[in-house]
Amino acid sequence: MVIYKVSAVSYLNTLPFIYGLKKSELISSINLQLDYPAICADKLLNAEVDIALVPITVIPNLKCYNIISNYCIGADGAVDTVCLYSDVPISEIKKIYLDYQSRTSVALLKVLLKEYWDLHTELIKAEVGFEYTINGENAALVIGDRAFDLNHKHKYVYDLSALWKEMTGLPFVFACWVAIKDLPDQFIKDFNIALKGGLNNIDEAILSESDNYPRCVSSKDYLNQKISYILDGDKQRGMELFLKKII
Repeated sequence: MVIYKVSAVSYLNTLPFIYGLKKSELISSINLQLDYPAICADKLLNAEVDIALVPITVIPNLKCYNIISNYCIGADGAVDTVCLYSDVPISEIKKIYLDYQSRTSVALLKVLLKEYWDLHTELIKAEVGFEYTINGENAALVIGDRAFDLNHKHKYVYDLSALWKEMTGLPFVFACWVAIKDLPDQFIKDFNIALKGGLNNIDEAILSESDNYPRCVSSKDYLNQKISYILDGDKQRGMELFLKKII
């Protein structure tokens, strides 16, 4: 039996996908690895995995790839877990620390600084624990589950996908399922059936996986209302526009 290596994001927003894969017969033919987005990207770029739920900024750097699913991690407005946190207004920020777990969100912030705010703020690559040093004129971009703890701790919270929607009128795609090798049609079909199964059973997914994710948020509301999973035409247009802006 062929075993395909799969890297998926370990955040709460991916819980339905993980649950669907684990509950499917497909799980016996994949090696499922849970990573944060930048690691998913590195693994696919280095051909350490065959398939990844990959930050879309990686796509232009892949020589050969296929988007194998019409499911993604996206948002049509505010997402709550990709935010710039500050204790002063955006115009007064001197330094922004950039989440080391992110690539797409960092690129999105750069686009917004240039095109939405018209600012040239100093950007600094951050290290583990940086989210606890936000103070004064120092701000930080934080993504993923760690953002839940910060949403009520700082005076100014700038939700990047909400600002993208305001600027472009389009939803934003953070990650999509990409393969770097040809896969059998039946495998791709079964893979998407498994993803759909997880999305159709979000309540069960939450109950099954609740111990692995933060309790400081209404998981049901977040997964049903904030994350938008279908890679439809508007999301494809949003993704194409974003990639044009960063190339």
